Amino acid sequence: MAELRARRGMSQQVFADRIGKSKSWVDKVERGVRTLDRLSVIQTVATALGVTPTILLTGKTHREPVTDTDAAVERIQAALARHDPPDPDPHADDPTTQQLDDQAGYAWTAYRNGNHPQALRTLPDLLAATRRNRSMETSTMDLPVRVYRLTAQTLVKLGKPHLAWLAADRAMTAAAGDPYHTGLAAISLAQALRALRRGRLATTAALTAVHQLDLTPSRAFLPDEPGLTGTLLLEAALAAATHRDASTARDLTERAAHLAGAHDERHQDREGSAFGPTAVELARALAATRLGGHHHAVTIHRRVVATPGWQLLPAEHRAAHLIDIAHTHLDLGDPAAAGRALIAAERIAPAEVRTRPAARAALTAILRTGPAQADITRLATSVGLTHQ
Repeated sequence: MAELRARRGMSQQVFADRIGKSKSWVDKVERGVRTLDRLSVIQTVATALGVTPTILLTGKTHREPVTDTDAAVERIQAALARHDPPDPDPHADDPTTQQLDDQAGYAWTAYRNGNHPQALRTLPDLLAATRRNRSMETSTMDLPVRVYRLTAQTLVKLGKPHLAWLAADRAMTAAAGDPYHTGLAAISLAQALRALRRGRLATTAALTAVHQLDLTPSRAFLPDEPGLTGTLLLEAALAAATHRDASTARDLTERAAHLAGAHDERHQDREGSAFGPTAVELARALAATRLGGHHHAVTIHRRVVATPGWQLLPAEHRAAHLIDIAHTHLDLGDPAAAGRALIAAERIAPAEVRTRPAARAALTAILRTGPAQADITRLATSVGLTHQ
């Protein structure tokens, strides 16, 4: 950790401020007096250092081979960096707005199915084409918001929170103050800020969007209501849990639960997201983990996965939750249960496990505890961890 911090020109105090720890804590870890023994802390440290958690777990700082995922992220970064104006040529052979909208729908479907490599292959060209599209000047903000949101949420999955923050901010700009589209964009913004461990900012972003929706006279006629408000409340609750505000996290979750009670759990919004009692309970479990209630989180998890509502959630949502609960099991010292959660996640959405740094970190931690089950060894081989 000391070597990586020094490479980035950060003092111990600056680094401590960035990860929400004291300078004394940083100094003790770097001198070997303390160890990085919680995966949640390892992930925070890795994010601040700009490396994958695997590097901190294995101690290897060599440059890993560039993967298809790395190449796609580079293309997304290049697309976000460009600001060329719409094509003035009316005869330019660019996709129409409808064609771009269809492509965005296809990419969102891939995302909700946990097929992140497929979404990644689509996003760079989709970002570029959306920016060039001449009709964007007169059309609604719907398409650019959809594309930037998907970009942000995919980048959060891949452990690229700073780039995700940029994409989410673009989505907010594209929403142009419209309460509905601002609410959608705020979901992605809150997720990116939460990944950056900026819980207070994430809470504010989500609740500001809720307030705008509350002031909308025709709110009852907005698409996906009350699902949008409920999802924003859950994001705000999770963000509050990130900065240890248990009271706010509990109150916001209760507000979301009240909305979920009257919401048809089988209904999904345009992007395939689901809001209902099951989503609320999974958020309770994640918030409990963030607040140190690991046993309570596991109890909620076991109860929820046995309900019919679990199967109604998108594959991405279920697999992502299982990766989260794997980390909870590891924090409780139960690598066998963590392994079972990862195997279950892979059965639901293989790419969710094979492409996400959070899953790789959990796998690495399981392997470090000793001989692993055959299924874990197979999964580790499939993601290239056997030689680490």
